[in-house]
Amino acid sequence: MKSKFKNSIPYYILLAPFFILFGLFVVIPVTMSVILSFTDFNMLETPSFVGLENYIRLFVEDDVFKTAIRNTLFLAIVTGPVSYIMAFMLAWLINELPQKTRAFMTLVFYAPALTGNAYLIWKIIFSGDVYGYLNARIVSSGITTEPIQFLTDPQYIIWVLIIVQLWMGLGISFLAFRAGLQGVDKSMYEAGAIDGINNRWQELWYITLPAMKPQLMFGAVMQITSAFALSTISTELVGFPSTDYAGQTIMTHLMDYGTIRFELGYSSAIATILFFMMVITNLFVQRIIKKVGT
Repeated sequence: MKSKFKNSIPYYILLAPFFILFGLFVVIPVTMSVILSFTDFNMLETPSFVGLENYIRLFVEDDVFKTAIRNTLFLAIVTGPVSYIMAFMLAWLINELPQKTRAFMTLVFYAPALTGNAYLIWKIIFSGDVYGYLNARIVSSGITTEPIQFLTDPQYIIWVLIIVQLWMGLGISFLAFRAGLQGVDKSMYEAGAIDGINNRWQELWYITLPAMKPQLMFGAVMQITSAFALSTISTELVGFPSTDYAGQTIMTHLMDYGTIRFELGYSSAIATILFFMMVITNLFVQRIIKKVGT
């Protein structure tokens, strides 16, 4: 046992920087957030223990939080799977193109993840006057005589967020899927043909997807994180707070109490709930991905 440990020391040394950084920037902050969620803390005074008071307040008294949960779950259910499937299908189709075309199309679809001023473009598109691209088209075509207030009317706000999130959510997962597709051993397709696989859909299900499980898992984690942690899109496009809280998400609610009101105990309770929602969703998705190709 000791000799085995000694032989493994170089590997532990190589892994040490990762574990140190992971502990400092993930484990310790998450643990502190969970602890603070049971306190009343405003950064100026010593935290005072309040038990489950913050959680009771969230689910019983805070109607805006209920709206935020509803909006977040709706956004996650719609944008998460759709964006995930879109990213994979685009990567799969582009992978069949010639090399130069493939490189160009990869850049085109990854560009949204690199664009810093994308919100400005979408603001112009959905602007609530005739100078907005979409409203200009609608008014000129005679569909309506008055511009539609896409960014301030509650009935449109959630759909604007979905459209923008789908557009911006392709980047990282798409790149991971492209890398995974490039790494699939081509000899596996030849072996599959000998075993009776005779079309592209069977190749996809029985060969490509099982060979890409690490990339599929990475893409799923990224999509879940971006779907549940949606905040910047909402604050930049529809305001903070949005009209009737139609664009309020758990993250924007957390930002409200954590960075504006400085009720850090209460915001930690919000963060803890969001964290466990992500963990549960990730575990569920892992079970689904494990069944791929079986």
